[in-house]
Amino acid sequence: MIWDVTETSTKADKQYELMTKTPVGKLIIKLGIPTTVSMLVTNIYNMADTYFVGTLGTSASGAVGIVFGLMAILQAVGFMFGHGAGSIVSRRLGAKDNETANKVGSAAFLAALVSGAVISALGIAFSTPLLRFLGSTDTILPYSEKYAFWILLAAPVIMASFVLNNILRYEGKAALAMIGLTAGGVLNILGDWLLINVFDMDISGAGISTAVSQAISFIILLLMFILGKTQCRLSLKNAIKGLPQLKNIMFTGLPSLTRQGLSSVSTMLLNNMAGGFGDAAVAGMTIVNRICFFIFAVGLGIGQGFQPVSAFNYGAKKYKRVKKGFIFTFVVGEAFLAVLAVIGLFFSDNLVGFFRDDPQVIEIGSFALKAQLIALFFQPLSICCNMTFQSVGKNKSATFLSALRSGLVFIPILFITTKFFGITGVQISQALADVVTFFIAVPFTIVFFKQLSREQKKDDLQY
Repeated sequence: MIWDVTETSTKADKQYELMTKTPVGKLIIKLGIPTTVSMLVTNIYNMADTYFVGTLGTSASGAVGIVFGLMAILQAVGFMFGHGAGSIVSRRLGAKDNETANKVGSAAFLAALVSGAVISALGIAFSTPLLRFLGSTDTILPYSEKYAFWILLAAPVIMASFVLNNILRYEGKAALAMIGLTAGGVLNILGDWLLINVFDMDISGAGISTAVSQAISFIILLLMFILGKTQCRLSLKNAIKGLPQLKNIMFTGLPSLTRQGLSSVSTMLLNNMAGGFGDAAVAGMTIVNRICFFIFAVGLGIGQGFQPVSAFNYGAKKYKRVKKGFIFTFVVGEAFLAVLAVIGLFFSDNLVGFFRDDPQVIEIGSFALKAQLIALFFQPLSICCNMTFQSVGKNKSATFLSALRSGLVFIPILFITTKFFGITGVQISQALADVVTFFIAVPFTIVFFKQLSREQKKDDLQY
């Protein structure tokens, strides 16, 4: 037992050295690459769903967009527990408080499982009104019901996986998280092809493939904890002891709940607005959102590589490293997104047409895609700002910034532009929201940098 404690202490010391001594840029890249790969693979299998389901018809393509709104609900709650626990766990490990980290991680994992089971039961019981609320038209509803059933069935493991994945990331074990997510993603792509093309299971095949791949991904992620690959130890005993921490976990994860929850609301409103112009409009906007989120994943992946660095070093009072990490992440994210956006602008028609060879879908989707690609240049700053605030525990500011892009800014812009410009308003609404969000994030960034400088001076005086 003494040897076990000594070994655990040695591992913790090595991890502390890694997170606080490794050059910031090198560390962010090291953590960001596995996260970026994970997100790209996840988005590839989401796009695979879009592609394979697209072969079933325009209404089936629209169903993918409807269920995407449902997935956003699961992500909202799952990320609330996952990002909330991950941020606290990382800061506690940075402060060398492993006991609290174990309680927080265990409580969040249990809460995600239970919440997922509740959502699953209620969602299946009221699937028809839920899917109509999310934007299903009469012709899209039959497809979305078949697809959504399997997603809801897998809700508990989907949400619990978000917790496991984020704890691994925030510990600085992004490569382990990548293994679980990548394996699930590859299996989902193979499953889509097998169940839809070979066994002719229609859109139900896509749903079954997603549910099974998510379950396998969950098992792989959980094995990382069972086999002792992590500092955070999950157990029912720790979960019960950690229940008083749930309020803090949920408050810290509130920005993620706000961001993902409003994303679900926005997807619902976008589908409803687009639905007024026909199934082709819903399908076109669904395809565009999938393509843009795939590109966006590059910037988001690097940002998520920065999150554990900022949280751990903030907990260790290494404020200069937090500031350096922010600037590095912003510059790298801007460069990557700029290159991908320029490439996408040249091939917008081809990209949309790849998923649905329908002239009307291509016409609607191509213009919307160009608008959103231009707006990608404005996203890295708001991403960095939002992720940093959540990582260091500035929950109110993080929650407000999270609410902007998909809610406080996007929703009124969507209504106003659609009223005055029709389908063009639907197509440009997200791009305009990204630009406005950028200008709001600028003063928050300036104030935060000044605060970091003050904290560093105060800490230097103590020593």
